[in-house]
Amino acid sequence: MTQRHSSCPCGNKRPLAECCQPIHQHPALATHPEQLMRARYSAHVLGLVDFVVSTYHPSCEAEQHREAIAESVNSKWLGLDVINSEIADNGEGFVEFQAFYRDGKEEYCLHERSRFLREELNGEQQWFYIDGEYPEPEAPATITPAVSDKIGRNDPCVCGSGKKYKKCCG
Repeated sequence: MTQRHSSCPCGNKRPLAECCQPIHQHPALATHPEQLMRARYSAHVLGLVDFVVSTYHPSCEAEQHREAIAESVNSKWLGLDVINSEIADNGEGFVEFQAFYRDGKEEYCLHERSRFLREELNGEQQWFYIDGEYPEPEAPATITPAVSDKIGRNDPCVCGSGKKYKKCCG
């Protein structure tokens, strides 16, 4: 009897054990920022708060925001679409994506262009999430976030800077 494997939560067809799980166990295995971003998304789906916290760039001091990060992780994640990923000439990595989630009865789309830096940690090169911006829509969005009085830490800042609320006025 053949054991059936479901695809990875990040959207790749490969099973979790062959896709994001090895990166969850050893983040330096991510050789491209898209791999780390997909592993971070899968960690949200799987509730792996420690992985999400540990893959923020050290300058973000994510440990101080563990409770808010855990709240974000505990949303019901519905799917991921990677729009573009690249490594710029200066070595920074960028991944533009849309992540769909449900918070309570409302469904949202987090559309972000994330920035990643590759630095040495414990003698190994590793990608880290540093920050993200919300791209300006070129046309009216087909999926629009529901109206809510609550500003989430990953929502665009109300001041219009294009940064996440948590990195700006939050």
